[in-house]
Amino acid sequence: MAERLPTARHARELVETKVPDLAALVQGNEPVILRGYAAHWPLVRAGQVSARAAADYLLGFDHGRPVTGYMGDPAIRGRFHYDETVTGLNFQTQTLPLRAFLTRLLDEAEGPGEPPALYMGSTDLDAYLPGFRRENDLVPSGELFQRHPPLASIWIGNRTIASAHYDMANNAAICATGRRRFTLFPPDQIGNLYPGPLAPTPGGQVVSMVDFARPDLDRYPRFADAMAHAVVAELEPGDLLIYPALWWHQVEALEAFNILVNYWWTTAPDYLDTPMDSVMHAMLSLRDRPAAEKRAWRAVFDHYIFGDGETVVAHLPPASQGPLAPLDEAMARRLRAYLLQRLNR
Repeated sequence: MAERLPTARHARELVETKVPDLAALVQGNEPVILRGYAAHWPLVRAGQVSARAAADYLLGFDHGRPVTGYMGDPAIRGRFHYDETVTGLNFQTQTLPLRAFLTRLLDEAEGPGEPPALYMGSTDLDAYLPGFRRENDLVPSGELFQRHPPLASIWIGNRTIASAHYDMANNAAICATGRRRFTLFPPDQIGNLYPGPLAPTPGGQVVSMVDFARPDLDRYPRFADAMAHAVVAELEPGDLLIYPALWWHQVEALEAFNILVNYWWTTAPDYLDTPMDSVMHAMLSLRDRPAAEKRAWRAVFDHYIFGDGETVVAHLPPASQGPLAPLDEAMARRLRAYLLQRLNR
């Protein structure tokens, strides 16, 4: 049935490869590729020699802290997802030294037969490979990361698939070794991607239930609509992909040995809570109310939350605005205390 799917467009590419203005690119609200941005990285250069050279380079920063590896049977075709009951997962988790994980990954790549799916997901660079970023790092323009330090992570594996999901932060992803294919969708395609359970999840975020390689359009017919809005980014070693928060993305590692380095960042103040908490609270308080009430509450949310904040308080004197005024850290603490009291009644 894959032949019935629309063809996705390719991500926009920029000629600039030096110091991107990440804030401006994210505000464009579309994925952007900067070819060769990290071609000078020692890790990228080591990977061009061989997979073992890249692994040896990484191990030069390893301080022995155990990492978390994910292992799946060859039958899952690299797709870390659910078991048939959709109550468990189709892979196992193991804690082991980085050297042991890399050794198994390289040995499996050179061995006979179909290897298992091996994957080391988001692993904090500063905690697990201290010193790596002194030689391999993203250098954004301006003061963006000085004001909003990113979470820098490394991902290593063979031919694996991170099923389509979204992150709640902006993302700058650098393909360091191997090749990667990102298939991305704007946030409004959430319903057409058929999200799975809120828990458990394969990697901490809700994932699409659709197998992109074998989409069942009888069971998931709206996936064809999602593909009509899809953006594909094919990355070679050294390429940088930037995309905004809440864009859905499936990530396919295309070689027997692949390394990705990524940076998550948000410009929201640290004292703001995650919006997903609001979604969960809305399930408790709004979702199952009568349809007419929900329509009325949508108007309330449009006014107070999604509308123009200045319009909401324009007719009120500053002393009376309370939480209607732009939040600061003190008011955020007061609102959190109020909600805790209400939820613990």
